[in-house]
Amino acid sequence: MPLRDFYLVLAVILLWAFNNIMIKLGLAEMPPLLMTTLRFMLVALLIVPFTRITRAQLPLVLMLAGTFGLMHFGFLFIGLKYAEAGTGALLVQLGTPFATILAAIFLKERLRLKPVIGMLVSFSGVVVLAGGPTLPGPLALTLLLLSALGWAITNLLVKTGPEIEPLTMAGWLSMLAIPLVGIGSLVFEQHQWTAMTSAGWRGWGAVVYSAVMSSIVAYGLWNTLLRRHSVERLIPLSLLTPVAVVLMGVVMLGESMAINKLAGGALVVGGIAIINIRRPRRPIARPTLTAEGDDRSSR
Repeated sequence: MPLRDFYLVLAVILLWAFNNIMIKLGLAEMPPLLMTTLRFMLVALLIVPFTRITRAQLPLVLMLAGTFGLMHFGFLFIGLKYAEAGTGALLVQLGTPFATILAAIFLKERLRLKPVIGMLVSFSGVVVLAGGPTLPGPLALTLLLLSALGWAITNLLVKTGPEIEPLTMAGWLSMLAIPLVGIGSLVFEQHQWTAMTSAGWRGWGAVVYSAVMSSIVAYGLWNTLLRRHSVERLIPLSLLTPVAVVLMGVVMLGESMAINKLAGGALVVGGIAIINIRRPRRPIARPTLTAEGDDRSSR
């Protein structure tokens, strides 16, 4: 990987990691579902006017508005209000083993030994986290696990649905998720207008950062990197994101660095690494052909 691209990967990791910190700060000034609604409104405003989806793509985007918009982001924001940023980031990583299980059930993908071992290692990390003081209460824990499940279901839908450009998908699912999350805020939260008018740089900064820097800039850079490099090369580096969140949470938010958190987090990330990291296949040696028939398929 060229050094420039490696620095871009690190920039994306830091942008994603700092997003958790900004959300945690913003939740001190705004209710979680209100903040999620405002985030979706900003993303939709910046993307939808410049993109289009087809009638065939609309059913997929509608489902993603529920699984990714309401379930993943809505539950994530609520869970982070009552959990440490680092612990929340580690728990949401369980979306990977959840996705592996769902693919085996609904897509009939064969569960091989390596992914099974990875899932067991990741789930053992949650057990270790449960033995320490950083694990959130039952409600927040359930919501964070449901957020991870929402991410897994989203991956399943994207894998089986029509192809959509990532930025277009982000804008349109955000627009369609606005009423879902907005109604949730009206039903379960209070004093939304007061929260918006009294919020300072933390509240509004979290909305802008999550919408612009995390959703648009970071994912835009990531999609650019995916066009240049294989998933197998990028996934191991992306696993640094929850590690960065834990470190930022300790430095910026004063969160704990308990041994259970370190050991459990290492098991969660390690298990996901076992699931995702694959050994690159060696190219098969081919006989040299003439200049006109030069075989480039292994390059």
